Amino acid sequence: MPLGFQRKKADVLSHWFSVVDNFQCSSDEFYAEIEKELAARRVPGLAMSRVDFAEGGLLSDKRVYLRMLRERFVFDVCAAPFGRAYFFWLRFAEIPAKIAPWQLVVTASLLGLLFYFPGRWMGPFLGSFVVLVVLAAGAWVMRNAIGLGLQDLDAMAIKSPLFGPLYERFLRKETYYRHDTQLLY
Repeated sequence: MPLGFQRKKADVLSHWFSVVDNFQCSSDEFYAEIEKELAARRVPGLAMSRVDFAEGGLLSDKRVYLRMLRERFVFDVCAAPFGRAYFFWLRFAEIPAKIAPWQLVVTASLLGLLFYFPGRWMGPFLGSFVVLVVLAAGAWVMRNAIGLGLQDLDAMAIKSPLFGPLYERFLRKETYYRHDTQLLY
């Protein structure tokens, strides 16, 4: 799992909790059962990890959560004893895509170089035409990646530290498939 996604603060979209009386179980055992079940289901693109969240301030104890991450969507599960009871807490959240200024500067510089050199070698009109054809061909390859045998190119583009947020913000569309997949997650 990319470390950056583990540390970013997520915006909680929904949550659910339940308390079960007279039930006792180790949190680690409960999380292991969830991991085992999801591994058997082979959920595509799902990464699981254990994360620690402080119970309060700087000096407070930490509570271990099971984090399931797919793209920027996070499902945090907490299961722990509480007196004679046991509680389960689930949060569904989204890690917001943030575009840093350095990403815009580097991308603009690379695009400038991409147009500069062909324009210098072939002339401004032919050079610009060649670059646009290459960009269109690249977009076509990315759009038809699965048909060409390139699995998870979209997920790889999102995880790119340079182009990921730009790709997601400007080139990636919300579709029925993505929405349905989010609901299945």
